[in-house]
Amino acid sequence: MFKLLKTFRAVYETKNFSKAAERLFISQPAVSNQIKQLEEELDIQLFDRNGRQEISTTKQADILYHHLLNLSDDWEDTLQALGTQATPRETCKIVASNTFAVYYLPELMAQLIPEFPHVSFVLEMENSEEVLDKIEKHQAHFGFIEKPLITGTIIREEILADELVHAGDPSEALWLVREENSGVFHYTERYFLEHNITPQTMIVKNNEMIVRCLERGVGQSILSKRALTEKIKWHSLSQEYQRSFYFIKGQHIESIQLREIDLFITSYYRKK
Repeated sequence: MFKLLKTFRAVYETKNFSKAAERLFISQPAVSNQIKQLEEELDIQLFDRNGRQEISTTKQADILYHHLLNLSDDWEDTLQALGTQATPRETCKIVASNTFAVYYLPELMAQLIPEFPHVSFVLEMENSEEVLDKIEKHQAHFGFIEKPLITGTIIREEILADELVHAGDPSEALWLVREENSGVFHYTERYFLEHNITPQTMIVKNNEMIVRCLERGVGQSILSKRALTEKIKWHSLSQEYQRSFYFIKGQHIESIQLREIDLFITSYYRKK
């Protein structure tokens, strides 16, 4: 049954039998057969087949998926408890958006690691939408985002303010711009509108690459003040170019260690 539920989760999240097969490293017919077997065992229909590969979920599939996420967490906790003596370390996965991951998360980790010596931390960097998606799918325990996304059942707490500045050489025609789903893209677009600029742009999907270009006199950009180096010229912008960072997490954290980490993070930023 666990194998069938694992296959169901992959199909539900990809909405595609072939993509699910690639994720699970099995054949597409095997995925189809396992879903058919699960539907027969549960006596329900989980997916509507719209074509050869594309599918949509039924109401029963939605219910099963959300219960399955909680079941997966409970199973991980059970494995942790069973293996306590042989493997005392618990895993905590933290995923953060670009600016927070590079310029703020290391400060937090310097406090977390000595405070929780028996926890194995795993860090990932994604854009804000992907961070939220991983928290919703229970693929990470805690997240940090730089956009006030609608989080539904996910708890969101504002923790920090981040100042954006105009960085680089103003005489440069080229603008280095983050991708559309980046948190800073909205502020860059606002700057262009306020100053009636029709820019020559280059999309750069990483803050560090922008910083290195600016250091070498390539282009100008709207950037977090925390990302500046001594080589980069910059000037301040109005109060409207202050943005917030948010801490996000699921509503139910079963593990005692993870609850303690949650409280530590919350307390750490409230003090700041």
